[in-house]
Amino acid sequence: MTHSTNGRRALAGSAALAVALTTAGLAIGPSAAGYGEAVIEPVETDLAGKGWVTARATSNNADAGLALDGDEGTAWQPDVASGRTATSHEGKQGPALTIDLGGAYDGLHKVEVVLADATPARYVVETSADRKRWVTVADHSDGRSGAAGTTALVDREGTRYLRVRFVAATSSAGVAEVHAYNYLRDDLKLGADLSYADQERDQPYYLDAEAALAGAPDPGPQLLDVVKDRGMEHLRLRIWNDPRDETTGVETDPAYQGPERSLTVASEIVDRDMGLGIDFHYADSWADPSKQPKPRAWAELPFDELTREVHDFTADYLTQLIGQGTTPAKVAVGNEVINGFLYGSEAQIIGTTAPQYFTDEADVYQSQPGGGLLWKYWRSEDPAEQQAYNEQWDRFGTLMASGIRAVRESSPESEVEVHAIVDTGRLDKTMEFWTQLLTRLEAADAAPDVLALSYYPEWHGSPEELEHNLHTIAETFPEYALDVAETAYPAESWPPGDPTPLPNSPFPVTVQGQADAIQRVFQVANDVPGNRVQGVLVWEPANWQPMFTWVETSAGWFPEANASLDIYRESDVTHVLEDSVHVVTEVGDGVRLPRTVDVLTPADGNVSGVRVHWQKVPDDATAAPGTFTVDGTSEYGPVTATVHVVPDRR
Repeated sequence: MTHSTNGRRALAGSAALAVALTTAGLAIGPSAAGYGEAVIEPVETDLAGKGWVTARATSNNADAGLALDGDEGTAWQPDVASGRTATSHEGKQGPALTIDLGGAYDGLHKVEVVLADATPARYVVETSADRKRWVTVADHSDGRSGAAGTTALVDREGTRYLRVRFVAATSSAGVAEVHAYNYLRDDLKLGADLSYADQERDQPYYLDAEAALAGAPDPGPQLLDVVKDRGMEHLRLRIWNDPRDETTGVETDPAYQGPERSLTVASEIVDRDMGLGIDFHYADSWADPSKQPKPRAWAELPFDELTREVHDFTADYLTQLIGQGTTPAKVAVGNEVINGFLYGSEAQIIGTTAPQYFTDEADVYQSQPGGGLLWKYWRSEDPAEQQAYNEQWDRFGTLMASGIRAVRESSPESEVEVHAIVDTGRLDKTMEFWTQLLTRLEAADAAPDVLALSYYPEWHGSPEELEHNLHTIAETFPEYALDVAETAYPAESWPPGDPTPLPNSPFPVTVQGQADAIQRVFQVANDVPGNRVQGVLVWEPANWQPMFTWVETSAGWFPEANASLDIYRESDVTHVLEDSVHVVTEVGDGVRLPRTVDVLTPADGNVSGVRVHWQKVPDDATAAPGTFTVDGTSEYGPVTATVHVVPDRR
């Protein structure tokens, strides 16, 4: 129904950079789509369809919800005959319908009101942040404009309430539907966990097609240049204490993603003017919901000493980052810690079997207690099991508080994040996690700033479940910001050729499906009321469910960005168009369509007119009462006029 143009994310330098060519001998310019095809439109949501959006009215309140039911055949209409229409909860100013969006929105830029019928009405459309101070965005109080409906463009941050207020009530006054369109807000940070950039330093990611055609090496860590060009704004790096082989436990050489090498990658990120995130795994290899091994150097420490090591390691590394001019914007204390972290002797109850070295050397790694959680005792009626459950929560909370304090002390400009998950159908477990942990952290004066989730549909449910989970956490813990710290979606199946969507996802496994699936996460995050979600990060887009494809060129095989990577710079709106207009005419009369409609540029708040070229209206279009539409085109997209033909009023 609506259309807007895209492209807020800035390009690096004076021109867009290009990645490698798709076939040998074919040059690709900066605007090339890349591997595969993807049509990417700006993110746009009609918030009126969300379950948390409500309506109330100054009269006939029982029918207020009809203005949000998606059916223009039903409407809220004030009860004029009752005499109760002059006074409302906002004061004595005529019958009114108020929409509560459930929280503030900075990206709300368009409101469409469809009236109950095409009879001329005197009304205004208003917005508010607090339901006390109202700003008029469409004034039809003269009764000569706005018949049948109106579309208003909005350029105000913090909008929570919308109101349609009739200056004078008549028997035909009423509202059939209200649509409120939300777009990506400026401060929603989109990026990736790109820790593998450490390994990618020697892999060419060509910046122009001519260099690729010539087979010339293009020096430098170009992966970072490509993602910067495509619009990524924030990159996260995981930190392993002393990197080891996942199976053998042998130290790796080079020590990829260890503290020292990650200092170099952090500098490369900050040098490109991108935000930096640090994700402490507190392990020598992967830490995730299925495994949380202690680092070998800490494995046999008594619990008090382990707690000190968490603090000192965190503080020391952050001090090094700050010393080289790379203060992180955000620091995660642990990675996907829904089951705790730094497993010790409690692993014998948890029953973990990974990583292999953790079980092979159980006498070392499981010799002292750690911070693993005993979920098998949750809700147990056995006093001993319940005591063990609570004691492990205390240990986990103590370790987490130690890491958080280290961030506060050594890098006070950094926000602190705790990162968990919500398994499909297990929101109750995640809510228990946050309740238990935050209660302890708040009591210890070590509360974080951000609550983060991972989201992969194959494990964590549908996009609708993600939306429900984020909304529930936001409502339950209103003092905290939120993040989607990890997400991903494949562009190609293995073996190749099967586009069947992943479990819980509606999107095919194609380049287009990859773009749509990840953009849907952007949308879900952006739509949480109150601007609560700070950002969305794709996990390792050059390596896992990658957004790059290896292609063969005359110089050999090189990674090329999928067209889906453009979601970072094309999901944002640059112009919001008044793309729906209502026109009323009488039977037998001509149709007068507007020559121009409004267009808003959110970057500067400017609203200007743009010419519309309309299709020809059939000669007999107004021969009888009814409704029809006329399509138009403008510089910024299509426009639809809904023409209401009413009986001759003369």
